[in-house]
This record gives sequence, C-alpha cells and structure tokens, in this order.
Amino acid sequence: MGTQSHHVHHPLSKAGLLITLGIIFGDIGTSPLYVMKAIVGEGQIIDRLTVLGGVSLVFWTLTLQTTIKYVLLTLRADNKGEGGIFSLYTLVRRRERWLLIPALVGGAAMLSDGMITPPISVCSAIEGLEAKYAGIPTIGISIAIISMLFFAQRFGTAAVGRSFGPIMFLWFTVLAILGIMNIGHDLEVLRALSPHYGIQLLIEHPKGVFILGAVFLCTTGAEALYADLGHCGRQNIQVSWIFVKTCLVLTYLGQAAWLLHYEGMPLEVNPFYGMMPDWFLWPGIIIATFAAIIASQALISGSFTLASEAIRLGFLPKMTVKFPTNMKGQIYIPAVNGFLWMGCIAVVLYFRRSSNMEHAYGLAIVLAMLCTTILLSNWLIIKRVHSMWIWAMLLFYLLLEGLFLVANASKFTDGGYVTVMMASLLFGTMYLWVKARGIRKRYSDETKIKDYLDQLIKLSNDVDVPKYATNLVFLSGAKHPQKVEEKVLYSILQTQPKRADVYWFVHIETTDEPFTMEYEVNTISPDDVYKVNFRLGFRVQQRMNVFMHKVVQELVENEELTVYSRYHSTDSKYPTGDFRFVIIQEFLSNENELPWAEQLILSTYLTVKGWVSSPKNWFGLDSDSVEMEEAPLVLQPVKEVALKRLIGRSNK
Repeated sequence: MGTQSHHVHHPLSKAGLLITLGIIFGDIGTSPLYVMKAIVGEGQIIDRLTVLGGVSLVFWTLTLQTTIKYVLLTLRADNKGEGGIFSLYTLVRRRERWLLIPALVGGAAMLSDGMITPPISVCSAIEGLEAKYAGIPTIGISIAIISMLFFAQRFGTAAVGRSFGPIMFLWFTVLAILGIMNIGHDLEVLRALSPHYGIQLLIEHPKGVFILGAVFLCTTGAEALYADLGHCGRQNIQVSWIFVKTCLVLTYLGQAAWLLHYEGMPLEVNPFYGMMPDWFLWPGIIIATFAAIIASQALISGSFTLASEAIRLGFLPKMTVKFPTNMKGQIYIPAVNGFLWMGCIAVVLYFRRSSNMEHAYGLAIVLAMLCTTILLSNWLIIKRVHSMWIWAMLLFYLLLEGLFLVANASKFTDGGYVTVMMASLLFGTMYLWVKARGIRKRYSDETKIKDYLDQLIKLSNDVDVPKYATNLVFLSGAKHPQKVEEKVLYSILQTQPKRADVYWFVHIETTDEPFTMEYEVNTISPDDVYKVNFRLGFRVQQRMNVFMHKVVQELVENEELTVYSRYHSTDSKYPTGDFRFVIIQEFLSNENELPWAEQLILSTYLTVKGWVSSPKNWFGLDSDSVEMEEAPLVLQPVKEVALKRLIGRSNK
C-alpha cells in the first residue's frame, strides 16, 4: 500500500488567516467577556491599583505565556504538522518512561476544560441581556444554546465552519473599536503596559496572588491553540496572532478606562457590556453569543481530536470514531460528545452564573500548561538546544505557571474542585487503561502459527467440514510476524472448526506519525496462511474491510496468492472471494491466580471495554461480515488445587 502522506502543508494566505481566526482563537478571543470582571470582582469597589495592575498583568501574561511560550516556541514542536499534548508526547516518549504521567495529566486537564469553556463563554454572553431585561432566564437560554451546539456535531461543522472566520474577524474588530473609543476617555491606562503596575499590585494588594488566578483566564486558550495546529499550520497562526493580540490588548485597556471612570463605586455591570454605547448593546450581545458558540465549537473539535489521539495511543477505550464530512481533521466521537454535553449542562446547573464558573476555570488548564512545559523541555533536549537555554526556559515557566497554579489552587474550595474531579476521573481512566494493557502484555499467550500449520492446512482441505468463508480474518494483538494468540487458534480448531480457503491473521500497529498507511505480508504457507501487519498513523481511520480487500487484490495481481471464490464478481478482473472477520472479546476467567490489584485493574478494564467500545465500528467493518466471539482470559492459571479424594467412604 505504501506510505500515503496525508500531511497537508498550510501555506500562509489570506484565506488561511481567516480560517485560523475562526478555528484557533475562539477560546482566547472570548476571554474579554469575563477577565476584567473577574479581576475587580462582582460587587467589589473599583480601585485604581486593581484596574491598572490587573490590565498590566493581563498584557504581560499574554506576552510571556501566549506569545513567547506558545506562539513562538511550542508551535515548533509539531509532529508532521500536528500539535497538542499527545502529539508532543509521541515526539519525546522514547526519552523517559515517566513522561507518560505529564502527558496523561495534561490530556485529562484539556478534556475537562472542554466541559467548562462552553458554559462560561455562552453564559457570559447571554448574561449581557440582563442589562435590558432584568430577571431573564439566562440559565435556560444558555442550556438550549449549548445543547443545540452538541446536537449539531453529528452532522459535521464544515458548512458553518466557513462562516466562523468572518464572524471572528468581525468580533475582534468590534473588540478593537470598543477599546479605542474608551481609551480616548482616559489615556492614562496606556501606562499600564509597563510591568511596574502589575508588580505593584502583586506586592501591595492584600489579595494580589488571588487576583493572578483571575488574570490567568486571559491565556486559557493558549493550550487549545497548540492542539489545533494541524488544522491551520504554524505560519497562519503566528501571523494572525499579531492582529488578535492587538485587538485583545485594546479591548482590555478600553475596559480598564471604563472602570476608572467609575472608581470608588461597586462593580455592578460587566465592564465588557458597560463600555458599549447603549444603542450597540443588542448587536454586541448577538456578536458575543456567536463568538462564544464558535469558541465552544473549537474546543469541542479539539476534544474530539485529543480523545482520538488518546484512543490510538492506547490511553482510552476504542470508541467509535466517525468522519461526518470530507474535511481534513473533522471527526466526531459520539461517546465523547455525550460525555462533554452532560458535563457542560451539569456545570451550568451547578454554578448558575458565569462569575461562579470563574472559580472552576483555570485550575485544570494551568496543570496542562505545566505538563506541556515539562514535555517541551524534553523535546528541546532531543533537538540538541544548548542546555543553558533549556534550563532558563524550564525554570522561568515552572516559576510563572507555579505562581498561576498557587493562585488558582486558592479557588479550589470555591468551585475549582469541579474541574479537578473531572480531570482526576479522566486521568484515572487513562492510567488504568495503560496499566491494564501493560499487565495484558506481560502475561502474553502468544504462540507460533507454524506449530499449528499442519492442522490449519488439513482443516482447510477437509471437505467434510462445511466451508465457513473464502477468506477468514482474525484480528490479533501479536506484533511478531510469526505469532498469534492461542485463543485465535483455539477458535479456528477447537470450538467449532472453521474451514476457510485462506486464513489471515491481522495485526494493527499505530505509529507516532499521524497519517502513515503501510502494510507488510508474511507468507506462512502460500495460498493457505498469511500474517499481515498494518502500520497506520494515529489519525488514520481504520477501515479493515477496505484495507483487506486491497491487500488480497494486490497479492492476487502479483501472483503471490490464488483465491478460488464461490462468488465471482463480474466487474472485477481479480475476484478476491468473500471475507469473514472474527473478533474475539475477552472476559476475565475465574481460573486466574493474579495479585488482587492486577485482578481489579483487569476486571475494570474488561468491563469498561465491554461497555464503551464497539470493535466492529472501530475497525470499520460491515456488520454482515463480522462474527463476535467471547473467550475466557486466563493469564496465570491456578497451579495447585488443594483438593483431596476420599477413598472408601461411600462403601461404609
């Protein structure tokens, strides 16, 4: 089949820049809806130091964290054009085994973020209506919008995706204009671009460190920006960021100028809506709502990408992955969609207002950023960057993100525990999955196919046994080209002998590259038994029906295989015969003598696997050609049975 490089180079272009605005910057672009409100605090007295120090810290956070760390540095760590914490992990995983932990923590934190970004963005936008209509049911409206968004995922977002760019361009332009209009009222806010005010706030304000937790919300989209690298390409992101950052800084300065106008008074209006002219409130809310929906969409798409990478790397159960449109990178995972939707609705109902959600937001993301810093420093070592620069980068960002972590940890009891619980649940699932696969590998029951070759050939030619299929395909976890699990051979020869013209044992290896499509054939007995090893990238849809037809067709064409089919297809020059795929699902046998911890891990693993994964869908198989079988998993058989025979008792 050869390698097909699906990696598309995204050249710098006007269209590329516009698409980037729509896909990449939704999350970070909607933060002006709640950041300044969170810094000052709803109902708190507006004071000069908090406003100027807060906006100074926002500017320097966007510069140090988003611009330098992510846009200039992290985007370079791409895996064949793909970004995100799991892509970064695949680049460094051979260096140290322990790097698995930051990868899992970061991935879990990113997925839990997918449950808090849609609620906080949508609720912040909808709450603007309260200025016009007091008592409007914002919770109901927010839940309706979020539900519609998740419901629409199954149809793909290619059609609406084209409008995302222009809407986000309009959004950022509005941010910049509103900012400029308000800066004009108080030019002193421009002095806040000096780090002096930010440092002064941290030192003098009694709650300086806690304010840092609110400041951090301005950069929460940076990690998502890296995860979406594969959709737009590095150059388009870097160039469009210049425009995005300018608009964001202007709007933050505008909000600061508006706040200073009401110095000494309690904050009762979201500064974002407060700085709008009265006549613009309605259009402003509509544009903000669209921007919030786009931000949520970007995060949901990112969560699908992240989950699919975790599945391919063996961190999550094999869930059904669908491709609703032909657009590159567009995937839909029903189980993840349902999980995120329930999480989002629960967050809205639990917190009820966006100001309460601010407490939960940020803690998970700062954990993900710390994990990225650790993985990134290892990538720089592989790239042979001078150790002085690596240490400087590592220590600086561990200190900066450590400060943000302390600031966000203070919000733990106010709601931060919600995202930590979600992230812990996801981390626990992924860690359990890795552990269970490790145990399974350790107690391998692989055997040489050649030891059973005579029996297979004899069965294949035994006309007294009813023919099961022309091509009988078994999916195997055994990587060795000459080996297969005992349960597979047991299924063919013992349970109910399965006679076929050709026996195929298929192993699928997932590669670190995203779009590899290769295979190799090991002929164990010509025209009778073959072992096929597929090497498929972690972004490739596994369509085993199609792939196996292609393999057999190529072997027939090269005269390496002769298939005498019962059915002759008139439109095919090379009839390949019918195919039957057998998938064996395991359950933990009682005949095991495993340590209790391993027993618990494996039984949980197999139970969850039975609930979540549908192997037919996962391997892209048509249901009429698939046979599902159950087999007991015996890893460590009971060696000694303390059972005594009593002799002569029955004669008494």
